[in-house]
Amino acid sequence: MPMQGGALSPEEELRAAVLQLRETVVQQKETLGSQREAIRELTAKLARCEGLAGGKAPGRAASGKDTMGDLPRDPGHVVEQLSRSLQTLKDRLESLEHQLRANVSNAVLPGDFREVLQRRLGELERQLLRKVAELEDEKSLLHNETSAHRQKTESALNALLQRVTELERGNSAFKSPDAFKVSLPLRTNYLYGKIKKTLPELYAFTICLWLRSSASPGIGTPFSYAVPGQANEIVLIEWGNNPIELLINDKVAQLPLFVSDGKWHHICVTWTTRDGMWEAFQDGEKLGTGENLAPWHPIKPGGVLILGQEQDTVGGRFDATQAFVGELSQFNIWDRVLRAQEIINIANCSTNMPGNIIPWVDNNVDVFGGASKWPVETCEERLLDL
Repeated sequence: MPMQGGALSPEEELRAAVLQLRETVVQQKETLGSQREAIRELTAKLARCEGLAGGKAPGRAASGKDTMGDLPRDPGHVVEQLSRSLQTLKDRLESLEHQLRANVSNAVLPGDFREVLQRRLGELERQLLRKVAELEDEKSLLHNETSAHRQKTESALNALLQRVTELERGNSAFKSPDAFKVSLPLRTNYLYGKIKKTLPELYAFTICLWLRSSASPGIGTPFSYAVPGQANEIVLIEWGNNPIELLINDKVAQLPLFVSDGKWHHICVTWTTRDGMWEAFQDGEKLGTGENLAPWHPIKPGGVLILGQEQDTVGGRFDATQAFVGELSQFNIWDRVLRAQEIINIANCSTNMPGNIIPWVDNNVDVFGGASKWPVETCEERLLDL
């Protein structure tokens, strides 16, 4: 089979050379046979011509023809023509002998053929050994790559199995997955927490959290939710000497909440797109309500939820002057307006009701820039604040 680019393999080249040599030998044999016949014929004719030139012409047949064909009857012409014929025959004989010597010298003799064959076999053997060495190297490399890939895969599977085991048992650092707080001790633009999950499209919500802060002026931004095209989709902020504000789609409602006394407080805000109705609760008590806060605007899905920073772009461009300073815990979001009694029960720790959209669990909260997570029992610590 032809190799790539039209070249023949060494085995095929050798086979073609052998066939060509056989054909050459057969042709040489045929040529030698025909040349021997021609030499014998010319030798016989030369002998006849020499006999005629010496006056020993053989008898003629009744037809008057000799062995060289019809000759002139004039003896002088006979001698002259015989001389020319003799010279022609000698020239042909010399030409045949020259061709015979040339053919014999150009023919590949059996000894030469064996030498060529051995040389080709040696070359093929060297090529075969090189190919075997290359295959051994490739086999060794493939084995090493396979071993490395297997080790990497086993390591990844072991890490995954360990992570699954941790999730099944819960984080050993906390008594339960929700018994932790996020600490943000400095007013910087690089300390923050991030909720891994995002929000679906919402037409109503309730957001509740525990917080403790003594920052002044203003506690900063406990949380913010930004989507492409709107960095202030949902924001709770107390900035400077302004009151706490709830922003929805960059529309603002001021909330009558007061939480910068360094004690734990339970905060809840509710909102519905119908007429933009909102409510504000502190420690289970409704302190404010209003309407026309982004009415008929659905909360856009797929954004980023940040704890402790206000976003000027999705997930970034934080302003240190708007950063939250303090501690946060039990940040939960529901896709409905909770009843007042449900909020009271959560605030006085008589019920545990995680958010059905965003629950407060350890593996759903990442911290960055020096923010940290610590064990906490907010209800027990709140009793200490009383």
